[in-house]
Amino acid sequence: MKWVRQFFGLQVRSSFRQYASSVILFGLTLFLVTSVLPGISYPVESLHISGDKVEGRWQREQGRIAQTDKSLQLRDTSNRLKSQTPNAKIANSPTPLEQGIAAFEAGRLAEAVQLWQQAAQDYEAKSDRLNQALSLSYLSLAYQNLGQVQEAEQAINQSLDLLQHQNNWGSGGLAILGQALNTQGRLQLTKGQAEAALDTWKQATDAYTRAGDETGKLGSQINQAQALQTLGLYRRAQTLLKQANQQLQAQPDSLLKVQGLQSLGIALQELGDLKTSQTLLTQSLAIAQTLNPTPDTSAILLSLGNVARDLQEDDKALDYYQKAAKNATDSLIQIKAQLNQLSLLINTEQEDAAIALLPQIQVRLATLSPSRAAVYAQVNLADSLIRMASDVETCHGTSGCQGVGLTDNLTPETDNPGSAKALTTNGAIAQLLAKAIQQARQIQDAKAESYALGELGKLYEQQQQLAEAQKLTQQALSLVQGINAGDIAYLWEWQLGRILQKQGNTQDAVAAYTVAVETLRSLRSDLIALPNLQFYFRERVEPVYRQLVGLLLKSDPSQKNLQKAREVIESLQLAELDNFFRNTCIQAQPQQIDQVDPTAAVIYPIILPDRLAVILSLPGQPLRHYETQLPETEVNNAFIQLRKFLNPVLSDKQRLRFSQDIYDWLIRPIEVELADSEIKTLVFILDGALRNLPMAALYDGEQYLIEKYSIAVSPGLQLLEPRALDRERLQALIGGLSEERQGFSALPGVELELSKIADKVPSEMLFNQEFTTTTLKQEISAVSFPVVHLATHGQFSSEVEDTFILTWEGQVNVNDLDQLLQVREREDSQPIELLVLSACQTATGDQRAALGLAGVAVRSGARSTLATLWSVRDQSTAQLMAEFYQSLTQSENSKAESLRQAQLSILKNPEYEHPYYWAPFVLVGNWL
Repeated sequence: MKWVRQFFGLQVRSSFRQYASSVILFGLTLFLVTSVLPGISYPVESLHISGDKVEGRWQREQGRIAQTDKSLQLRDTSNRLKSQTPNAKIANSPTPLEQGIAAFEAGRLAEAVQLWQQAAQDYEAKSDRLNQALSLSYLSLAYQNLGQVQEAEQAINQSLDLLQHQNNWGSGGLAILGQALNTQGRLQLTKGQAEAALDTWKQATDAYTRAGDETGKLGSQINQAQALQTLGLYRRAQTLLKQANQQLQAQPDSLLKVQGLQSLGIALQELGDLKTSQTLLTQSLAIAQTLNPTPDTSAILLSLGNVARDLQEDDKALDYYQKAAKNATDSLIQIKAQLNQLSLLINTEQEDAAIALLPQIQVRLATLSPSRAAVYAQVNLADSLIRMASDVETCHGTSGCQGVGLTDNLTPETDNPGSAKALTTNGAIAQLLAKAIQQARQIQDAKAESYALGELGKLYEQQQQLAEAQKLTQQALSLVQGINAGDIAYLWEWQLGRILQKQGNTQDAVAAYTVAVETLRSLRSDLIALPNLQFYFRERVEPVYRQLVGLLLKSDPSQKNLQKAREVIESLQLAELDNFFRNTCIQAQPQQIDQVDPTAAVIYPIILPDRLAVILSLPGQPLRHYETQLPETEVNNAFIQLRKFLNPVLSDKQRLRFSQDIYDWLIRPIEVELADSEIKTLVFILDGALRNLPMAALYDGEQYLIEKYSIAVSPGLQLLEPRALDRERLQALIGGLSEERQGFSALPGVELELSKIADKVPSEMLFNQEFTTTTLKQEISAVSFPVVHLATHGQFSSEVEDTFILTWEGQVNVNDLDQLLQVREREDSQPIELLVLSACQTATGDQRAALGLAGVAVRSGARSTLATLWSVRDQSTAQLMAEFYQSLTQSENSKAESLRQAQLSILKNPEYEHPYYWAPFVLVGNWL
């Protein structure tokens, strides 16, 4: 693409000034296709498409729909294009280019393809390269939305090849180039080529800048941010969007500013920065309400509702949805708001209000012409109704469930077909989906047809009509296998696996689940762009992995199945970290435990709905499997109770009971094998709420586990970089806070802790006022410290924005740790061998909080991280750390063994023998 860079040196010629306006009409101003809802997020479009981003694979499952920003939508498209085109001969009637735009906006994608193909041919006959290139660029985008990647690539390559040979450039030509580059970048990102997409969108930004088009420039900057996020460069993505925001804030209040703030707010939502997103959307709404005339604000209200929902501000979200539906001048916006409202009412168990809303939705649906958006809306409604039935099934027999939900009959009710009750029958849902299928076929949209067929299969699955459910699901799957639609395919592969399992066909069910997991792996970069990602992950991604493991471990699993189950567990751990960070920067390299440490055993517990399963990996031996048949709720309750009773003021008897129960589940069945194999270290790949528990405190009735073994935990051996600590170059950068800061209490023992460490190993100390982010960064830059010890408040949470460590002047978020510690950017230095965080804690009430600890361990770049599950504000921490470093200086001791010796020294002290004082210290990562 050298020619693209070279042409920016050319002067914009005034003869093309008028042409710019006709391009701005559709190629620039309308890049702001906004998606606020679950759905694999695509970059900001170079077209403004009604409903194009209602990617039902996600919003259908969570019951939420993306909105098209009607306040940005083109008005009187044809008339404006006619009045601004330089070709008078085509100004009096709609051209194929215009007709394609109208078809695309209406969601009739196959029709748009045909029209744009005709437009490209017409312009080629007239030797009008610019309009031919524009038509081909639009054609590529239509193909992309249909999942036809090869055709899309061919069209955009033809478009750019035409532009390459363009000699005269005006702002209109530059605008077309920017639009074409945006389309190419979208295709590259879809194909997983994030770096290429980033470079292409930078070129698009340059083109729009030269064209003097701030709107196009903003769109391509937002697209760049998406590529950066996909590459794991979260901080750079945020910086870019911050710069775009600063540019917008400097502009006077106008419709353009309203549009830009809204688009930027949605982009930040997709990055997971929900508070800033909410702020910008609120500002967009406020400015819009001051303009004269006041633009339609329903799309902004819908965006605000979706962000409020992501923030779990349900009452706010419902209010925004109601206002959006009330204010909407477009029936599509209105129905999207009502469908989101319905979904939230169902989730919050407001059944009466949900039922009352149904007739209004039915009326609105009847007004929609056949389009992708109309099909998705019908499927969305069907999914909400199916979920209502599913909720009722879980409470049969209770008075509160009477009269709500679906009848078992798949025949539509005829007595009063317009009533709310009639709309909730299975027959009515089947009829709704049949209509959606018919419309999808009418507009020749395979993706939309697949959604509707798959949802109908889900309805039959729920009604235990499995043969028909299987047939429909296979039809839905076959429709998307020929297009680039793995996001849909995995849903139907998963559904097919469930159906086959219910039919007792375990072998084929495993095969279907396996394909679904493989598809999910291929979607890593797509999944991380979902708003409300954590909820979606727990509900629609994590179960696929767990259910597959459950099938693989059924009955007496073979070694092949055990190995596969272990791989799936490792993949789930990796997927959870992707979900936590909202990027896919983590690179996995499988490690053989025998090669890492011949005296270590790896234990994989996994929590399944009906049992706690465990896989044991011993060096040089076949995998071992054992399990405890207990419901998931009972297992998780034991974990929660043990964590609760680790408080020293509570009952020792209860603590020991729960501790021994969990020991019996995880360790007692393998005591003999561990002893016979002369195992010294236990490495746990922990699952779910188990991550919040210190394995060291498990009790066999006589001894704690730490009294018998060194212990480490890992997010997965795929993430392990095995390497022993070099004692000869052992030196530490130590820092911390003893004073109260930013609402966090004082840590009086920190000064003693740091001084004791300094006595054991050569150290550079940063204490209180010296312990700032800037100073810390400077010290690490100056010297390659193998050990960094931070004695300061910190919190681990399942939410990345709530995972941080405290410095004198602020907080360092987990996403900024790699920059602070400068591990990845310093090629001339050794990575940190050991990061110690000695005063952190997991967020209260967050059962997945220890995921933040794993996140810190990975994000820091350190090979090992020693951290605390809760903060022990006592002299015992200073003593434990002194013992740890004393042991660490001895070459025969691994990090895990050094920690064990330190914990035992505290345990043997009668004043600190309770696990509260010594158990929270957890070694994550490389234990050597």
